[in-house]
This record gives sequence, structure tokens and C-alpha cells, in this order.
Amino acid sequence: MTEYGRGPGSEPWHPDDPLYGDGGWGGQQAPTGPQPAYGDRPQNHLQQPQYGEWGHGQQAGYGGQHQQQYGGQDPLQAPHYGQQGHQQYAGHLQDQQYQQGGWDNTGGGQQPVYPADPYGSQAAAQGAEQPGYYGTSDAGPQPQAPDHRHTEPEQRPDWDPEPGPDRDDHPFFAGGDEADAGDPGNEERGRGDRRGRGKGRNGRNGKSREKGKKRRNGCACLVVAMVLGGGAVGTTYYGYTIYQNRFGPAPDYKGDGIDETVTVEIPKGAGGYDIGRALKAAGVVKSVDAFVAAQTRNPRGKQIQAGAYLLRKKMSAASAVAMMLDPKSQSNVLVKPGQRNVQVYADIDKRLELPPGTTRKVAAEQYKNLGLPSWANSHSQIKDPLEGFLRPGTYPAAKGMKPEAVLKEMVKRASENYSKYNLAAKAKELNLKNPLELVTVASLVQAEGKTHDDFRKMSEVIYNRLKPTNTETNQLLQFDSTFNYLKGESNIHISEREINSNKDPYNTYTNKGLPPGPIGNPGDDALKAALNPTDDGWIYFVATDGMNKTEFAKTYEEFQKLKDKFNANAGN
Repeated sequence: MTEYGRGPGSEPWHPDDPLYGDGGWGGQQAPTGPQPAYGDRPQNHLQQPQYGEWGHGQQAGYGGQHQQQYGGQDPLQAPHYGQQGHQQYAGHLQDQQYQQGGWDNTGGGQQPVYPADPYGSQAAAQGAEQPGYYGTSDAGPQPQAPDHRHTEPEQRPDWDPEPGPDRDDHPFFAGGDEADAGDPGNEERGRGDRRGRGKGRNGRNGKSREKGKKRRNGCACLVVAMVLGGGAVGTTYYGYTIYQNRFGPAPDYKGDGIDETVTVEIPKGAGGYDIGRALKAAGVVKSVDAFVAAQTRNPRGKQIQAGAYLLRKKMSAASAVAMMLDPKSQSNVLVKPGQRNVQVYADIDKRLELPPGTTRKVAAEQYKNLGLPSWANSHSQIKDPLEGFLRPGTYPAAKGMKPEAVLKEMVKRASENYSKYNLAAKAKELNLKNPLELVTVASLVQAEGKTHDDFRKMSEVIYNRLKPTNTETNQLLQFDSTFNYLKGESNIHISEREINSNKDPYNTYTNKGLPPGPIGNPGDDALKAALNPTDDGWIYFVATDGMNKTEFAKTYEEFQKLKDKFNANAGN
């Protein structure tokens, strides 16, 4: 039977082919057994020319010695093949598939070249026998029409193919070394292996490959073992870390620390974790959690205040808590209500270990850069521009810090505090010129008053004496505290001659109205009293015991009685 439409394998026509007898092909299957080449009616499908002996590398019909001759014949008729014209399938079918003339293109044969019109009507070759090959166990897949064909996947043998040169022939995978790779005989042996697989396996090269595979397996096992071992170590470490983080004690130093000291500033309102973070950043404790745990265990742990602390590095958390509770470790400056600036400057110099007078000089030279409110220093005769603006409280001040930094923090807090009270509106309400005068009143109340109850009465005395209608003192305040301020003293025994002879603007015995500025730093109680004085008519007061007891009077006669009482207590 002639073959037609072959792909890269033996694919004869099959009777079950849906195209068998289809008018689109215009062909019918030849009957089984011998029949004339030209029967009663021609066959309408073109049968592929048979090939000669494939092993000889010749192509039958086209390009070979039996090439079809078209002169005098219909070119679409089946070609005549001479002596090799009858293809015997029974004897050559399987041999044709894997011989040198097969589809691996290793033989010398060429692919058939189809005629220009391969689908015209053509009769079968004369004398050709058409064996009934379809439906048998040897039949291959049914062919498809040319416009429906697709390339069949390459059939792979059931034996292990020769490995390519990019993997198994590489010295690393084959177990060879550079010398083997450079051996000229290797190339020849490789070719021999490809020609005869069995010989390579049994020969010297086969043994080398066996050894190479063993070496490769050993390396693979080693790599796997290392990966598994590393994974086990990583998992163990990760699990231990999780356990320590959740259940283990927090990292902590041991002992009371080393000789190296450091100053740590704790801001106002800081909690346990805030303090712990500051200490860890300074190198005092090893972890925040360790400090928080130690602070919780200490009964006085919550008493740690804001300020500066002089601590040692690498302390245990418990030692750090105990040292912070010791006042000796604190390096702070405390501004007390009513305290004058000259005392605050001296304390800063001491804490910062600076020469006396350093901070006072900085205040005089840099007061404009320290954050004072715009209404401050509204009087040209103010002695200290920062007086009244160093808010009472505790401030960090340790060696290495700058005095201007400490002062700036004090001024900042005072300005923020004053802004809460709307001093400009209150000053206008109380017949004062500006907020600075209101702060000055508060500083006088703080200096002269002794108790909270005294503050509001003292505030009323000041406002009543400032009134133009005051005929008792004629708008003279006559406060000893203002004279002591200009003298830099705190003396209650001042002679009338000394007071009356001094004409300094801060001397309220010889100058009407308020002094040019505050005479100290008032606290909140004094400031609130200055904003809300009593309205009882008080205009006189006397510290009858000379220390803590202040009594008030509304008339001059009552004042004389209080003065006599003071003299009696003082032994005058």
C-alpha cells in the first residue's frame, strides 16, 4: 500500500478515519488485495510516493535514481518506481522507524517534496497491492488532513538516553577533574559512548561515571545534612529567643555599676518606661523591662521625680532605682516660690561646677534669647530682666550642661504658665498698665504674705494703696521687701532713717506706685491671689511675731496697735 501524509512516524490510513471517503479529500480507500491500477473509476486522493530502501539514504520517486518523469504523463498520477517500486511493509515497517534513514535525520535521506497539487485525483500504482492494514494491532494513529496536521512529539526510547554535555559530561557532575576534562581521549570516548552505549558502560569511561555518581551522591548528602543541621540550629535559637522574650527575665547588669558616671535628665511627667528608656540610652541599665520590673518591686519606686540624676554606668536595675531615690544622686536646681534670681544663679553655678557669677552674667547678656514674652521688660529701670520669669520648680542642672539651657527651660515654663491666665485682660480689670505690673504685684504678695489666707488680703492692701484716693499712705506701698530687694538683703529691722534716705526706684518708701519690676519669682498661689483680691477694705498689715503671723488693719489707729504688738514681741 502506498503511504500518504506521513508525519515523523509510520502513520497509515485507518478505516475509522472520519475523513476516509470524505468528499473534501475526494478520495476513497483502495480495496484490499490486488487490483488493477486503473479500475472502473479513478481514486481521488493522492497517495504519497513510496520510498526505497531507507537505509541506503535514497529518496524514492523524488531526487533519487528513480525520479518521476513527467513527460507524457499526468503529473498527478502515481510515479513509477522501477525495481524498488513495491514497498513491503511487513518486512520493513519496524526497521524503518529507528534505522539511519528514520526520523532522527541522522541518515542520508531527504524529506519528500510534495507535488504542486498533492490533492488531485490519482490512481494507485500498477500492480501494487493494497494490504488491509487498518484495524490491526500494528496500525498507527490515524492520519489527519494536511490543514489539520500538527507535529507529533518526538518519541522517546524506553532506555535512558545519553546525557547532554551540559550536565553529566561536566567534570563536576561526572566526578572528573580538570585533567580528565582536558584529556584528548575523552572526546573520542564520548563519541564512542554515543555510538555504543553499552560499551561505554562496561569500559573505563563507564567506571569513571560510576565513581562520579557516587561522589555526586556523597556531595548531595553532605549538602542536605548541612541544610537540615542549619535549619535545626536556627529553629532552636528562634524558639529560645521567643521563650526568653516571653517567659525569661529581662537582660540586666549585675552590681552597682562601673566608675564612669553620667547625668540623666528625667522630664516632668515621665513614667517607668520613659525613665527606663532614658537610662538605657545613657548606658545605665541594660534593658527597659529590667528597670520597670525593679521599680515595681521597690515600695518607693513610684516616688522618682523629674530632674537630673548623677548615676553610674552599667548598673543593675535595682541599684539604679535605689540610687535615684537617694537625694545625693540628684543633680537639680530647685526654684522656690518667692526666691530671687540671684539665689537661683548661684545654685546653677554650683550644680554646673562653674565659677560664681557665670550664670548671672549669661542672664544679663542673653536674656533676649531666652524666650521672654513680648510684654516683659516694659520698664526701663528693671534691675534683672529675668526676675519673675524663672518659674518655681525643679530643673535638671548637672556638670556639662550650659547655664543658658537651664535658664531657658525656666523662662519657658513661666511664660507658658502666665499665658493661661490672660494677664493682659486681668491687668486692665485691676487698673494696672500691663501684665508685667500684675506679675510684680504677685511677687510682692509672695514676699510679704506668709500663708495662703494672707495672700488675698495682701493683694487687696496693694490695690488699695495704689488708688489715687488713698489718703492713708498717699499711694506709697511702704514695703520692706522692696528695700531688701535693692539691697540684696532680708532684714526686718530697718531704720526709718536708712529707708527714707534711699531714693532707688525699688524703694517703695520714697517712690509712689509699684517698683519697676518683680522682686522675686511668684508661685501659683500668689499669682491667683493677685488676680482675685479680697474686698474688705484692708490697707495696713504687720507681721506681729516678726516671722509667720501677719495681721491686717483698715485704719491708722488699728495699725498703731499692731505695731506696738510687734515691738513688744521683738523686745523693742
